[in-house]
Amino acid sequence: MKVNGRTTVGKFKSMFKDEFGVGVRVYHGVNFAKDNATLASIRAGEPKKKSDDFEIHAFTKVGNAEKAFKDAFAVKIQIENKEGELADDKATLASLKLQGIKKFISSIFK
Repeated sequence: MKVNGRTTVGKFKSMFKDEFGVGVRVYHGVNFAKDNATLASIRAGEPKKKSDDFEIHAFTKVGNAEKAFKDAFAVKIQIENKEGELADDKATLASLKLQGIKKFISSIFK
């Protein structure tokens, strides 16, 4: 999944949910960012790494993805699990999606 500073918070959250099957919380300071704000407009200072596009891959661990996003955009995110709680930093994004699929399948065959 690729995003850049012109991506709105709402679009990013939607893309993230579609790609990884879980939600993501985006912050502007200590508050949740507004969905119509761009990622560039809610920066807290200058990003550590400047790039036009930022990619997140399925086999990235949650903690690493959150840190890399902060480094790229100077914006804090927190990734959720399927229950909407904060995901374990050691889980991969792919494993979070897989947990949701397993939960769905097991609910069908109860």
